[in-house]
Amino acid sequence: MLYDGVCALCNGAVAFVLKRDRSGTARFASLRGETAAALIEKNPSVAGIDSMIFIDAAGRIFTRSEAAAAIGRHLGGRWAALAALARVVPLPVRNAIYDLVARWRYRIFGRYDTCPLPPAGREGRFLP
Repeated sequence: MLYDGVCALCNGAVAFVLKRDRSGTARFASLRGETAAALIEKNPSVAGIDSMIFIDAAGRIFTRSEAAAAIGRHLGGRWAALAALARVVPLPVRNAIYDLVARWRYRIFGRYDTCPLPPAGREGRFLP
């Protein structure tokens, strides 16, 4: 999961996934880091995205509302069911809502001056 490391909402999403990822396989990297830079170099279509990107185990890349749904599927259980329910809403509508929240996320949820450090004991789940 690539995320905006200075966004308080995005960091909250990372904490949410960390807490609920029973498999312990989710990895995280800031969009401003080396991992994201390498991904963008290989996949120019994701250049300029300043919110969430999710790459599944098969290497498929999901952005915007599709990334949120893919994360729900990864988490399983009720989160997968909620993701499936959300997919009933047409993609342009879901992405419009996602984009609206993304545009206002700093004003509503706040912004850090620097990317916060990973939680203690979870450092290995964060990529450079």
